[in-house]
Amino acid sequence: MKWIPNFNSSNYLRVIFIIAIFILLFLSSIAYKHNQDLNESSKLVMHTYEINVQLERLISAIKDAETGQRGYIITRNSKFLSPYVYSRDKVNKSFITLKKLTSDNKIQKQNLEKLFSLIIQQFKTFENCLKYSDPKTYDKRKLDNYLFSGRILMDNIRFQVDQMNDIEKKFLENRQAKYDAEISLSPIFSISLFLTALSFILLAYRQISKDIERLKIFNKKLLISGGLMSESEKIGKFSTWQWDLNTDKIDYSDNQFRLLGYEPKSFVPKKDSFLDFVHPDDKETVSKSIQGIVNNKKLPFTYYKVIRPNNEIRYFKSAGKMLVDQHGSKILLGINFDITDEHLLNIELQERNNQLEKSNKELASFNHVASHDLQEPLRKIQTFISRVSDADKAVISDNAKEYISKIETSANRMRVLIDDLLLFSRTNTTKKEFIKSNLNELLENAKSELAVIIDEKKAHLKVGKLPKLRVIPYQIEQLFINLIGNSLKYSQPDLSPQINITCEKILSNEHPELIDPPFKKFYKITFTDNGLGFDPQFKENIFVLFQRLHSKTDYPGTGIGLAICKKIVENHKGYITADSKPGEGSVFTVFLPE
Repeated sequence: MKWIPNFNSSNYLRVIFIIAIFILLFLSSIAYKHNQDLNESSKLVMHTYEINVQLERLISAIKDAETGQRGYIITRNSKFLSPYVYSRDKVNKSFITLKKLTSDNKIQKQNLEKLFSLIIQQFKTFENCLKYSDPKTYDKRKLDNYLFSGRILMDNIRFQVDQMNDIEKKFLENRQAKYDAEISLSPIFSISLFLTALSFILLAYRQISKDIERLKIFNKKLLISGGLMSESEKIGKFSTWQWDLNTDKIDYSDNQFRLLGYEPKSFVPKKDSFLDFVHPDDKETVSKSIQGIVNNKKLPFTYYKVIRPNNEIRYFKSAGKMLVDQHGSKILLGINFDITDEHLLNIELQERNNQLEKSNKELASFNHVASHDLQEPLRKIQTFISRVSDADKAVISDNAKEYISKIETSANRMRVLIDDLLLFSRTNTTKKEFIKSNLNELLENAKSELAVIIDEKKAHLKVGKLPKLRVIPYQIEQLFINLIGNSLKYSQPDLSPQINITCEKILSNEHPELIDPPFKKFYKITFTDNGLGFDPQFKENIFVLFQRLHSKTDYPGTGIGLAICKKIVENHKGYITADSKPGEGSVFTVFLPE
């Protein structure tokens, strides 16, 4: 597949971005100018504010001097002269500050000189008032004239201050009007430019979004074939390589170096260098495979051995394919698998299979011996004992009678043991043919098989509805026979056996006793009786071959019946458990997969 760069899309985006950038730069310059004007207006406001403050301080200082003077004249208490004395310094400081503030304003500078002249006259008036109020130089007429003159001067001072404040206020208003006139059209113009730039940006965004969607697809593929591939190679114990036939350059993935026993990028891959790693027995095969991929454009699976620097032998499987790009360049793509673990496992499995075949042959021989060689002499023993008539028994001694009875009992036990062993063996060796069967019918067959002992024990069986399942019919029937027979055998002497059989469908995750269940749903079939019960510490041991909880003299048996039950349930990929308490009966639970 060819990839053709979308030059039209790229040029379109470039033009849009250049126009948008110029518009944004122009808007930035306007915003900068407005910011400068705003700073200038702020400075003017602060300038006017400082002049107003200093003028207020002048008025305040003169008022303090006037108040102190009058207080002294009335009371002749020198304490009232303190404000009058310090007011001169305050007036001088404010005057110096105002002089600096009005240095660039000719009108305000002239007004300040007039104001300062009035203030000097006012302080001279204060001095004359103090002079003619003194008892030594007291002159009422002159004192009244200077007091009146001081009031006139104070009014003139206030007027001059108000005039200066009005000038500052008017100057500030003119500057603000000019500023407002300058920016009155700027918002509309700026918004228009901004909307234009935004339109261009949205057009670019739309185009970019389309390109991004395409890039996402490519990036996703690159992500899978890049970072994830590197991790996958380490986990899956495989590696990849590329061979450019035009330049004869070979690239290994990082894991290819690791599989050969080296750190990534530790050497420069070459065609002949890889053959150095191949086991001598396989070099010719690998060399032919490499040449075959050039000729056939494909490398079928090739199996060979590799020798690492530490002399460790690893087993590899390789495959490859030739690709031709749009420029006609030929590139070989290959993949190597380290199958050492699988190879060793196959060898181990083969050995186990051989052992299993040998074991099966031995078991078949045992079955033949058990079914023919062992049964023949046992059959003769039972036949000859049965021929000993009552008349023959009457003439022999009591010890001989006891010996004959013991021989007969032992022969019968041997017969039962051989039959049970054959039955246990057949659960492993016979063909497992699963047929959909009605378990109720199989249970009825089991009851018929045990009908005599059920009648003898006067047992009562309560059976719920059982499902239809794909099972090995004769094995499930044997399972029912063994479990019901077990309940009948270990019933309490003074009670008629009560056996309750129930069934329900369950989920495996609701029963923690089911370890690593292969299925989610099971049928739980429960066999509950009122028999002797047993110590719960033996609930696992009772399913072990030849394990007995009671003496063979008390309860006949071989210890194989429950082992057969466990084997049958395992053949159906199910589970069987037991629970009990002495004297309270037993509960056997069978879990069969749905």
